[in-house]
Formats: sequence, structure tokens, C-alpha cells
Amino acid sequence: MRKIFLLLCFVWSILMVSAQKKGDNSITGIVLNADTKAPLEYATVTLFIKGDKNPLTGTTTDNTGNFTLAEVPAGTFNLVIENIGFAPFTKNDMVINRKDAIINLKNIFLTTQKTTLQDVTVVAKTKLVENKIDKIVFNAEKDVSSQGGVATDLLKKIPQVSVDAEGNVQLAGTSGIRFLINGKPSSAFGSNIADVLQSIPASQIKSIEVITNPGAKYDAQGMGGIINIILKNNNTKGYNGNISLTAGTLNENASVNLNVRKNTFGMNAFFSGNKRLRSDVTNKNQRITADSSLISTLDQSSQFQFDRQGYQTGAGFDWSPNKLNSFSGNFTYRHFEFNGEGSTDQHLQPDKLSSQPGILSVVNAGNQFFYHSASGSLNYKKTFAKEDQELEASVNIDHGYEYGRNASEEFLMPEDSLDYGTSAFNPANTLETVAAIDYTHPLAKDIKLGTGLKGTFFNIDNTSEVNSYQPATNSYVPNTDLTNDLTYKQKVYAGYLELTLPVGKLFDAKIGGRYERTEINAYYSKSGNVNIPGYNTYVPSIFLSRKIGEGQTIKLSFVKRIERPGYDDLNPFVNTTDPKNLRTGNPRLKPEIGYRYELGYSRDLGKSGSFSATLFYRINTNDIQPYIVYYTSYNVGDSIYNNVSLNTMTNIGREDNAGLNLFADVHIGSKLNLRGNVFLFHRHTINMVDRGYNSNSFNYRINMNATYQFTNTLVAECFGNFNSARNEAQGKYPSFTSYTMAVRKQFWQKKGSIALTATNLFSETLTQKTVLKGTNFNQYGERITPFRSIGINFTWKFGKLEFKK
Repeated sequence: MRKIFLLLCFVWSILMVSAQKKGDNSITGIVLNADTKAPLEYATVTLFIKGDKNPLTGTTTDNTGNFTLAEVPAGTFNLVIENIGFAPFTKNDMVINRKDAIINLKNIFLTTQKTTLQDVTVVAKTKLVENKIDKIVFNAEKDVSSQGGVATDLLKKIPQVSVDAEGNVQLAGTSGIRFLINGKPSSAFGSNIADVLQSIPASQIKSIEVITNPGAKYDAQGMGGIINIILKNNNTKGYNGNISLTAGTLNENASVNLNVRKNTFGMNAFFSGNKRLRSDVTNKNQRITADSSLISTLDQSSQFQFDRQGYQTGAGFDWSPNKLNSFSGNFTYRHFEFNGEGSTDQHLQPDKLSSQPGILSVVNAGNQFFYHSASGSLNYKKTFAKEDQELEASVNIDHGYEYGRNASEEFLMPEDSLDYGTSAFNPANTLETVAAIDYTHPLAKDIKLGTGLKGTFFNIDNTSEVNSYQPATNSYVPNTDLTNDLTYKQKVYAGYLELTLPVGKLFDAKIGGRYERTEINAYYSKSGNVNIPGYNTYVPSIFLSRKIGEGQTIKLSFVKRIERPGYDDLNPFVNTTDPKNLRTGNPRLKPEIGYRYELGYSRDLGKSGSFSATLFYRINTNDIQPYIVYYTSYNVGDSIYNNVSLNTMTNIGREDNAGLNLFADVHIGSKLNLRGNVFLFHRHTINMVDRGYNSNSFNYRINMNATYQFTNTLVAECFGNFNSARNEAQGKYPSFTSYTMAVRKQFWQKKGSIALTATNLFSETLTQKTVLKGTNFNQYGERITPFRSIGINFTWKFGKLEFKK
């Protein structure tokens, strides 16, 4: 590990030294208005090597009109000075043939140039879905039906992405996704990802980037790939902003954005929030278990109410003191909370063949969770006179605090006597620090070498305090068996090299390698230090691309990925809120390793649209899946739980996925646009935990979208989505169908708009069924969720913009 790290540092130092090889000569001067003799600020000064169209270096004048071009090598040059409203000044054949020369051009007068600028309307039709060389880009601002929704409403429209009724996201058939916001990680995704995504209003999102096969520059974490959510911002001069308000039967959200820019400095601020109104959910579950000749059943029927809400606010800046250097930074505060309560009727029949009536009970439960975080980042970017030569450095710090409280009480019937009760309090502090530096150096024409170093440091301190009901004293007392403290520290050191080059006239290639060293130190108060050995991960990546005709491209790629288990998956704390269905972490989990091969074809049909097809094959080793084991009795400290299912994450074995994704965007005339996506894949799971319980399944997802532009200001859209049942090692999770209709009217010269949306208009609820099977149990579940939603959205764009060179 040290040898590889030192090699990367050595290569890095060579590149940085070579980047700084410049001359010691300089060129100075003062740029003035020829009519008024006043100095001209922000005039552009550009130096070219004679015969070369690419600039060698450049600068802008200060408020006194002065400029200096430093570190100019020996040679023959052409100098060009430009300013808006003035005729350009050119000085050709400037010869510098000695070291430490100072060329003083003294006063340079620019004459005014009178021009008439006609009113111009620029219409650039950006595609809703763009299939780029290494990623898919969904331009959310152009989507009609999702503006009153949340992030998950946008995600379900993107090729190879699927979202179920609970908001759980899968990419290319796996839930192992690395989520980013504006290209940076956020500890908010460390809690419940589905809930966090449903607290981000769609009106706040500019675009979403999906990368199924990330290159060496990206983190290796995320089996399915990377989803980067880009929030709205604007870099035009002047000021501008927008306000979006949505009222609905299930969701309400609002967002405000403001951008201000003068010359080389800009600032932005935003606020957005979402609320899921209180909803009633019905669950029915039946578990049939077999222990030797004894067959028992557990029937559960519950009514559960929940609501959730969240908001985020922040501000950022960007500053370019000159054309070669730029700084940017931001601060963001996020808050999320969830509240739920309900009751469950239970009927336990320990012996199905017995004539005994069984045990009747009622469990009343409630839970509350909230999370808030503050994050800040600072970024620096330097470009050089040489095209494609860049240096970037960034630091991002994210501090979060989360708090969970849950309580449950079990009453035996018909006496209605309290038999079991727990009350748990679970606070946690998280801190994630990421520092990275990246450098790109052009070695020759069309040949670039990229390299970088990165460190990611994640710490969490978690406390679980549990009180249990004692029938003898009719009181709650601390339960030392369930109370637990967790300290979890993870460090990931990374470095990469990536080479982009053409291979003759055959194809373009990007070949890279990334090395990551992971070190974990975990302490659990019940078991002390848990020995989790550090491990090294080498991640190769290969991308080949070839244009095979007008607008046609074929791509072939291979990457290796890793899925590190999170602290929730490792924490051995046993959650006993439902005494018949226990949950716990698994400190023995190993990281999941994946290998993905992808062959893609895309064709741009011009005004008619576009088409793409992607074949993929993925191998997962040490595959991590939720796994249920049934116990007739299970000990937690001195407490014994009878007839329970224990749910934990397990390295199930190996999983192979092979599939095809088809995407088409068809424009019929100037008004009608049709878009469709079909994702098919076969899954083969080799179960190494329960030998002989291997599984094979065929899975598919289909969505269709139609948009019709009635007039320049009136558009309608209809979107439908179907996900087949999801098959895992122990059974089948439910299928999912949704459809949305929307119409939007623009007014106030397209600065204002009203949109009406309806989701699953003809069905008030969504019913989903789950079937799971283990070595000694069968489990059947049914969940009924309110899903019909009707909403109205108002959006207003405001501001005064100046478009300058």
C-alpha cells in the first residue's frame, strides 16, 4: 500500500513541476479610452505564440487599466487586447529572445466602435434526457409532471433507475448507489435515503446525472454506480431567482432561489421544503414456521399513521479574480423529521394442530426520528494557458446530528393486561470530512493524463438507551442488555491515474486505475473493540468509444466497484420494538465487490430524437442482502424472545445479473414528443448461507412518457411506470405501477406558470404483496398505502440579467 501511495505522490510531483516550467520574462502596459483618456477596467489581454490559434496566457486589466503578463518564455508572439464597445488592438511579431526581459508597451489606446445590436431570441432545445459518453443527464427543469413532486418522481423517469412505492431507489438492478448533491457527498444520505430523497422538492433540482460505470476519478463506493443531484444555480450577471409553491392532497412543497452577480463575483441563496401529509397505512402479515413436527402461525394486522417533512437552506459564492483562477464555496443546513404511530393485532398459534385458541395480543407502537446537518465546502480551480491543463482542490465538511425515539407496549387479550414494553432513545453525532486534489495535464494533442489524491474521514458516536417494562414493579427500568454505545470511525485514502487518448483511428480510450485503502475502527460497549481488518481495493476502469457514422456511437466499458457496509449494518444492537420481528446489525459483514461490463450503442436522430441500447453483465461477490432467520427462542442478554424472526444484513454469496436497456426519444412533428425506456435483466443468486436455495428470476421495468405542446405557452404530459416484482435470495418483493398526468400554462412572458398534476387518479390506494421463504418458514405480507395525489404548482421567475462577454 505504501509503495503504491508513494508512486502516486512521485508521479504527482513530476506533473506539478512540469506544469510550472515557464519563462521569467514579462509584458506590461496600460489600456486607455482613446476618446476620454480614462483607464479601461476588465479589458481582456491575450498572448498567442505566432502561428498558434490557442492562447498561451492572458489576463484582464485592473481598475487603473494596468496589466502584466508574467512568466513569458522566449519566442515570437502576437498580443490581442479587447473590450466590449471598442475596436480590438493587435500587436504582432513581438520577439523575446532573452531571460528576465520586461517589455513595457506603455499606453495603449482603444477606439470606440459603434454597433447596433438587434433584438435576438435564442431558442436552444435541450433534450430532457441526454446520453453522454460516461453518464446519463436528466434535465429536470424541462419536466412538466414532476415539478410539484419530489426527487424520487424525477428519478423514476431516468433510464436504468427504478423507484418503488416506498421511495427505495435501484440503479441497474441494485440499491447500492453512491448519492451526491452538487458532486459532493452528504451525511444526510447516511440515514434513510428514501425519506431524504422524498424531502427534496423537484422544483429545486436543475438536473440529475446517472453514472452506471464511473471512471477512476470517482469513488469506488456504490455497486450500482453514482447518482448526482444538481440543485439550481445561475451564473449570468445581474440578479435573478424563482419561487415555486405546490399544494396537494399528499405532498406540499416550496422553494426559493436567488442569484446575484457583479463582474467576477457571484452569490446564491436558496430555501426549499417538503411535507408529506399524514397518511394511514394498513399492513397484513402471516408467518408459517416449522420446527420438527410442530407448525406454528403468526398473523399480524396493523394500522399505522405517519407524516414526514424536511427543509434545506444555504448560500454559496463563486469568484474569479482572473481568467485562470476561480474560487467557490457554500454552506448548507438540512433538517428532516418523521413521526409515526399505530397498533397491531396479533394472533399466535404455537401449534397449528392443537385445539387451543392461541394467544391474542395488541401491540401499540410509536416512533419519532429527526435529523439535521450543517455542511460547508471550499473549492479552488486553476486553469493554465495550455488548453485542458487544470488543477482543482476542494475540502468538504459535513456535521450531522440525528435523534430517534421509539416505544411499544404489548397487551395480552382479552384481559388487556400489559405483558411487554420498551422505550428506546437513540441519539447520534456524525462527522464526514473529504479533502481532494485533482490535476489534468495534456501530454499531446488529444492525449490527457489525470491524477489525484483524496481522503474521506467518517466518524459516528451513537448511543442506544433502552428501558423495559417490569411487571413485578409495574414500571420501566433501564435494560442493560439492550443499552449500547457505538463509536465508529472509517478512513478511506485514495489515489488514481487516468489516461485519455485516441488509439489510432480505431477508437477513443480512457483507461484508469484507482487505489483505495480502507481502515475501520469500531467500538461497541457490549463487545468492546470489534476487529475489522483494514483492506486495500484496486479499481481498474476501461472505456472505449468509437463513432461509426453520422450521429452514431458505440461504447464498451469495464469497471470494478465496492459496497462498504454502513455502521447501521454493522451495529450489533438488537431492535426489539416488535418482539416477534427483531432487527440487528452484523459486525462480521464483508464489503461487497462487483465487476460490471457494459456495451452501449447510441444514435442521435437530429430533430427526430435519439435512441440508445445498453447491454450489461454484473458479478457481485460477497453479495449483501437482508436475511431473515426464524428462532423458536432467541436470547438477548437475560431476556428470552419466543417465536421470533431475526432480520439482519448478510453476505449471501454471489449474484449475477445480465440485462438490456432500451431508450428512445421520438419527436413527431413540432408538438408531440414520445419517450420510452425498457429495462430487462436476469438475476441468478448463488446462496452460500442456505445451500441449495439458489434462485433465478427475470425482472423488467417499463416507462412511457408523452408530451404535447398545444401552444407556445400550454403543454400537457402523461407518464406511466411499471416495475416488476423484485426477486431476492429469500423471495419476491412487490411490483409497482404508477401514472401521472399534468398540464402547465405559462404567462407573464413565460416568467410565471401554473401546473396541475394528478398521480394514480383512478386508484386511491396502492396494494402490494410480498412473499418470503426460508429454511423453516414462509412469510406473506400485504401493504395498502394511500397513493392518489392531486396538486397545483405555481412558479414565478424574476430578475434582471446582463449577458456579457
